[in-house]
Amino acid sequence: MTTRRQFLAASAAGVGIAALTPASLAAAPGSPRGDRPNIVLIVADDLGYGELGSYGQELIRTPHLDRLAEDGLRFTAAYASAPVCAPSRASLLTGLHSGRARVRENPMRGIQPSIGDADTTVAELLRARGYRTACIGKWGFGPEEPDQHSHPNYRGFEEFYGYLTHRHAHYYFPQYLWHNSRRVPLAGNGDGGRGTYAPEQFSRRALQFIRNHAEEPFFLYLSPNVPHAPSTVPDTGEYSDTDWKPEDKGHAAQVANFDRMVGQVIEELYARRIAEDTVVIVTSDNGRHEEGGVTPALFQRERGLRGYKRNLYEGGIRVPLIAWSPYRIRRGVVNRPTPHIDLLPTLAELGGAPAPRDVDGLSLAPLLTGTGPAPRHEFLYWYRNERASTPLARAADHDRIGRISEAVRAGDWKAVRFAPGKDRRAADDRWQVELYNLADDPAESVDRVADRPDIAARLVHVMRREWRDTYDREPFGVRIGAPPYAEPGRVLTVTATLHNGSDTLWTEPRVQLQVPEGWKVRAATRRPRGRLAPGAEVVTRWRVTPPEGAPAGRWELSARAVARCAGAPLTYRTRQALLTPPAKGGYFGDLPWLT
Repeated sequence: MTTRRQFLAASAAGVGIAALTPASLAAAPGSPRGDRPNIVLIVADDLGYGELGSYGQELIRTPHLDRLAEDGLRFTAAYASAPVCAPSRASLLTGLHSGRARVRENPMRGIQPSIGDADTTVAELLRARGYRTACIGKWGFGPEEPDQHSHPNYRGFEEFYGYLTHRHAHYYFPQYLWHNSRRVPLAGNGDGGRGTYAPEQFSRRALQFIRNHAEEPFFLYLSPNVPHAPSTVPDTGEYSDTDWKPEDKGHAAQVANFDRMVGQVIEELYARRIAEDTVVIVTSDNGRHEEGGVTPALFQRERGLRGYKRNLYEGGIRVPLIAWSPYRIRRGVVNRPTPHIDLLPTLAELGGAPAPRDVDGLSLAPLLTGTGPAPRHEFLYWYRNERASTPLARAADHDRIGRISEAVRAGDWKAVRFAPGKDRRAADDRWQVELYNLADDPAESVDRVADRPDIAARLVHVMRREWRDTYDREPFGVRIGAPPYAEPGRVLTVTATLHNGSDTLWTEPRVQLQVPEGWKVRAATRRPRGRLAPGAEVVTRWRVTPPEGAPAGRWELSARAVARCAGAPLTYRTRQALLTPPAKGGYFGDLPWLT
C-alpha cells in the first residue's frame, strides 16, 4: 500500500513541493472498508497516448500520474470510443459503442447532439445505489439551457459545475460557467480579459465535493478541458525558459497542470483518510491533437502510432488509462484491448449497482481487483463522421478526413474502411478497405488486405452489422408518461413505469409520484407485485388535477421508484415538466388526454 506520505514524496521530487512537512503527511489508516468504494473518474480532453511519463513521455513531467501508474494498473491498449470528444464521452457515459450510441459525432452546422431520457448514464446507476454524484468540468452536450433532459442534473448528477456545451468548453477564461441550473459569472473574464482560469475552478470544486461527502459513497466525474486547444494557461511555469514556440510551451503546461490536478485529488483523498476506500480512474477522450499550433513531433508523442485526433488509426483512438486504489486494485500492466464502454459496467459492479443488459461494454471489475480475468471482446467498433480537419490528421488519412469511416479490431487484426463520401449506404465495392496486424505492425504501415481478404471481409461484415441508423434501447429505471400540458381544474392521467432492464431479479418494487403543492393526486392502480424479473416493468397510474386558478407557468412532476437487487436497495428518480395556459381553456380545448 502507498501512503499519502509515500505518494507525495515520490511525486514531489519532480515538482518541488518539499515544503510539506512530515507532520502534514500523516499516513491514512491501514485497511479499507468493505462496502462500496468511492469512485473518481478523471477524463482529460485530447490527452495523447504518449503524453505521460509512464507512457514514454520525456519532455513533459507528470510525476503524480506516473506514480498512480506505478502503484496501480496501467493499460497499454485502452481505447476511446471515437476520435473526437462528443461521441467519445457519450459512449463512455452510456456504455454503447459509436455505432449505436445516441451521440455519434461532434456538433455540425450548429446542431449540438445530446443524450437524454432514453439513455442511462453511469451516474444514474450509482446514484440509484446511494452514491452522491457530481460532474465537474466539461459536459459537452446541449442545448445550453437548464431544466432539459440532456442536462447533467437530469442524467444522474446531483451537482454540476462547468461547461454545458461542446463549444463553450473551448474557452479557458469564459465569462461564465454553469452551476446546476444557474449561470455563474467569472470575475475578471470577458472582453478578452483573463481573470478566472476555469480548470483551476474545477480543481477547487472537485476537492470541495470530496470534503463534503467524505463520509458517504460518492462518484466524481472530473472532466477538465485540458489539454484541448488553444494552449491557454495563466503561465507556462517550468517550460517558460525552453526555446519552444508559445503554443508548445502552453501545451506542456496544460499537461503538467492536469497532472497537478490529479495529484491534488489524491492528496485530498489521503487527507480525508479515504484513499483506501476510493477507486480512481484516469483517461482521455481521444488521441493526441495538433490544433492551435501545437507540434506533436516535439514531444515524440507518436510512440510508433499512426494518426491523430479525428483519425481511426491508433494515434487517434488509443489513450492512456490508469486505474488505482490501495488494496482494491492490483499493480501491473494490462495489454487487453480495453474500450471506454467497459467503464459503465465496471463502475456499476464496483458500486453494487445493476447495469443495463443492452450495453456493449464488459465489466473489468475482476481484472481490477485481481479476482479473475475480465472477459474479452470479440471485436471493438468505431465510427467517424467529422467535418473539421487538421494537416497531420488529413495526411494520416490520405486526404480522406471528410469521409465517413469505420474501424473494427478483432484480436490483433484491425480493419479501417472509408466511404466514398458522406453516404454510409454506398455499396461495399465503393468503400476503401485497409487491414493491419497490430501485433506485427502497431504503426499500421503495411496494408494486409491483399494477402488476407478473408479477414478483411469478416471485419467488414462486423462493421455492417454493428451500425444502426437508429437504436432503440431497452428501457431502464423509471420514466414518467404525462402530457406536455395541464389545464387547471381538469383531470389528467400520469403514469410512471419502473423498467428492469438489467439481467438480475429486482424485488419489492414501489413507485411514488410527487406533484406541485396544491395539486390533487389519486392512485389509479393497485400496489405492484413483489418481484420484477429481468425485462419486466411495473406501470403505476395516477389521476392528477391542477387546482382551479393555477397560474400559467411551468410545473414539474417527479417520480421516485424503489426496489431491491440482491438485497441491496435501489432508488431511481426522474422528472417531467408540464405547462399550464395563461387562462382556463385559453389554448387547449378538448384534447384526448383531458378526462
